[in-house]
Amino acid sequence: MHQEMASSSLQLPASFLSPRLSLSLSLSPTSAMASSLPRTALCLLRNDLRCHDNEVLHWAQSHADRIVPLYCFDPRHYAQTYHYNFPKTGPFRLRFLLESVKDLRETLKKKGSNLVVRKGKPEDVVRDLIIQLGSVASVSFHEEATKEELDVEKALIRVCTEHGVEVQTFWGSTLYHRQDLPFKHISQLPDVYTQFRKAVESQARVRPVLKMEGQMKSLPPEIEEGNIPSLEDFGMTEPLRDPRSAFLCSGGETQALMRLQHYFWETNLVASYKETRNGLIGLDYSTKFAPWLALGCISPRYIYDQIQKYEKERTANQSTYWVLFELAWRDYFRFVALKYGRKIFFPRGLQDKDISWKKDPKLFDAWKEGRTGVPFVDANMRELATTGFMSNRGRQNVASFLTKDLGLDWRMGAEWFESLLVDYDVCSNYGNWLYSAGIGNDPRENRKFNMIKQALDYDGNGDYARLWVPELQCIRGGDVHTPWALSNGALSQAGVSLGSSYPVPIIKAPEWGRHINQKPSNQGPKGRKGPSHTPKQHKNRGVDFYFSHKKDLS
Repeated sequence: MHQEMASSSLQLPASFLSPRLSLSLSLSPTSAMASSLPRTALCLLRNDLRCHDNEVLHWAQSHADRIVPLYCFDPRHYAQTYHYNFPKTGPFRLRFLLESVKDLRETLKKKGSNLVVRKGKPEDVVRDLIIQLGSVASVSFHEEATKEELDVEKALIRVCTEHGVEVQTFWGSTLYHRQDLPFKHISQLPDVYTQFRKAVESQARVRPVLKMEGQMKSLPPEIEEGNIPSLEDFGMTEPLRDPRSAFLCSGGETQALMRLQHYFWETNLVASYKETRNGLIGLDYSTKFAPWLALGCISPRYIYDQIQKYEKERTANQSTYWVLFELAWRDYFRFVALKYGRKIFFPRGLQDKDISWKKDPKLFDAWKEGRTGVPFVDANMRELATTGFMSNRGRQNVASFLTKDLGLDWRMGAEWFESLLVDYDVCSNYGNWLYSAGIGNDPRENRKFNMIKQALDYDGNGDYARLWVPELQCIRGGDVHTPWALSNGALSQAGVSLGSSYPVPIIKAPEWGRHINQKPSNQGPKGRKGPSHTPKQHKNRGVDFYFSHKKDLS
């Protein structure tokens, strides 16, 4: 966990004010600049695992004779989470990462280069390569926003200073470059998303996608590529791919670009995205870009570029705009992390609220294992545990249930998501958990989701609940969401025994009662598969949890 992050300036004010940070350092005998060797650029890749629109690679191509694209499997990423000791990188995210690293290596090979892979702390690996090669003139990387990553950056600068190697850093993780924000300093970032969005939409621009060379400069001949580890090397086993999953895609830039091609150009699904984005079943109810964005397999600027092209050549509507709306939410949480630093990890949150969070392990285990007795919650939590993915609608509900209904420490949920989510992004994850817990960037007080109303609105026929809670599969229609409200005869006929085959609810909120036995607003054909249609009165609700636009949902 990134617990001890310093304030937003973090000794990097120059990198906020300028496109890149360039440190030209005094030379030492190990520097290529003090020798006649070809100049070598080390390009440390972290959450930017792509060749397209990559400023680190773009800069190196024109400033060095040899280029070493480098990825380090940092052992600190495979330890335990800070408070609750979950595996920091679980098997779903690790598999996606390994696939992404393999794909990047193959892409670089096609361009005449390669990806050098090492296992170790980046600062140690870079030091060893500087000494080994004797020709390293520069080390470049994209900057991050939170404590652990920033500590690595400071350590890298120290290593380069010791060896007289130039450092070049860039900002490339957001749609809007931080230098282009319409605020004089990050401290002036608005605390409400809408104010931020209106400001950047009216006063900022999205920089054009960088044009990359077809072929890259080669590696120094003496360097070994290194083996890409396996899940087993990290003590994990390959997780099964459950056919019920809404995300069965693989990692890597190649797959990311194929997904965009499919969603935009082959199917025109992007033109109806705003109407389908709150679905629960299947791949195509939403873009599913988030896992690739988290590792930088696809550039947000490239998505923007393709949206502009699509709107010009096909159609421009609320759905095409909504994709950009969500990318702006992703930006916002990253800039919030820059503004507030380590406060995004504190129990009192950004608002410094003193809330007595519970840490009941039995309640938490029931939540994370999908045994709360509330089918909509349980279905979502089982999908997460089984696949590493959960819909945006599900994330909002289970987070609200944990913090508002159970009153548990929001960090328990945030760390569980960190461990399991294939699309985990530190800024978006913690920003949204703060939001759901009522201690973040939510302008409204005491926002709480009504689990039964939400279930009936977005899974009115109960297809999703029955898919992931098969012990309730014989309960028909929306009644599956409230089995405790059924008669003993109805439960017996469905083969359900509360407290035995399925749990009694661990809590029943009083506001649920007014929605029990009501006909769901989006009742569909019985047995219909695929995502539920979003009811008209909820079309503007529930933008992706990672870019959430939450309204009154009680």
